[in-house]
Amino acid sequence: MTELSPLQSEIIRSIKTVGPMPVWRYMEMCLTHPEHGYYVARDPLGREGDFTTAPEISQMFGELLGLWAASVWKAMGSPSQLHLIELGPGRGTMMVDALRALRVLPPLYQSLSIHLVEINPVLREKQKSALSAVRHITWHRSIDEVPKGPAVVLANEYFDVLPIHQMVKRETGWHERTVELDGDGNLVFGAAAEPVPRFEVLLPPLVRAAPDGAVFEWRPDTEIMKIARRVRDQDGAALIIDYGHLRSDAGDTFQAVAGHSFADPLKNPGQADVTAHVDFQALTRAAEDIGARAHGPVSQGEFLKRLGIEARAARLSAKAAPEAAEDISAALQRLTGGGRGGMGSMFKVLAISVANLTSLVGFNDEEQDAKAVPP
Repeated sequence: MTELSPLQSEIIRSIKTVGPMPVWRYMEMCLTHPEHGYYVARDPLGREGDFTTAPEISQMFGELLGLWAASVWKAMGSPSQLHLIELGPGRGTMMVDALRALRVLPPLYQSLSIHLVEINPVLREKQKSALSAVRHITWHRSIDEVPKGPAVVLANEYFDVLPIHQMVKRETGWHERTVELDGDGNLVFGAAAEPVPRFEVLLPPLVRAAPDGAVFEWRPDTEIMKIARRVRDQDGAALIIDYGHLRSDAGDTFQAVAGHSFADPLKNPGQADVTAHVDFQALTRAAEDIGARAHGPVSQGEFLKRLGIEARAARLSAKAAPEAAEDISAALQRLTGGGRGGMGSMFKVLAISVANLTSLVGFNDEEQDAKAVPP
């Protein structure tokens, strides 16, 4: 008999005691259980981990996001103090690269206070090591803890790990999807016995005609509304980069990744990263509903090209040895290209800002953006 992971044993006990568990609760336990959650006490990044994020692929990614933050600061009227906030900062790699780029603008660099929102103590220590030379840096468990004031918020691969609700369509209506036990005691998907009353009136237009058996995913608006209120009321902008879809539609995207390969999300809970695609239309709608301004979304490839990643890659390659130049070219293709292994099409970029910031770099045509990005 296969040995169960510690979290799997706890989930099975819970299901036996109180009944089937909603997918959102299962995902929440897998990622943030205080003892056995995937993101609580491990470093999941890099070759030795389970996945690699854009900042780990190339310094160009963080540098360009730093320059994007500088362009926002200028558009805000160059305030004398600016909070630079990163949500889920990994090993601190992106912030290190962003700050390197920002040093070319001493008035901005000197105005910065850095705020990292991180719940993982292992990653916090790695961030502290990577950013040991940076002054005015503070760690928080939530964006709610960050002091008031003008801010630029960076959120790369943050929303995809926020728990989702899944609904399954049946003849009787839309039922909450659950995790339950089969006859052999294995975790399997099921559905609540009773449909959610009048759930269909809340559905996006594309989903209303979905056939029986279709799955619709949604996340509560809590996090996006925190960010949107922050920039709406305190001045500033937020940049959200993640993999997902442009339009709200039906589809099951709940997945697990372990050892850089896809895995069964119901196997070995707590031992693999579980995620779901981000609904960018839902994020946009929630932000605009409370009076913030949305920019985009656009594809990551298009966004980075508008920020000048191709020119940056050419400058780095010109100074590099041939083997390093090949690595730079490969990183450029992975960050901006489509197809297998490419992030350029699957990943989308959305900015949320205070209403009076009507134009942001990366969301205009390339000629406008080229004039707005700092050198």
